[in-house]
Amino acid sequence: MALGLGLLRLRSADFWMMTPRELAAALQPLTGGDPAEAMPRHELDRLMQQFPDGA
Repeated sequence: MALGLGLLRLRSADFWMMTPRELAAALQPLTGGDPAEAMPRHELDRLMQQFPDGA
């Protein structure tokens, strides 16, 4: 939120309508690198087991 609202100076409504991919693209010139790689499926599965919904 600090990056979107503070650094990029987005309006609150615009920030909340952005997808993570859009936010990453907006921040790319400031990070000086390639967009972050997607999380591997096995890592997502591990996190879903560790932190299940509704727990």
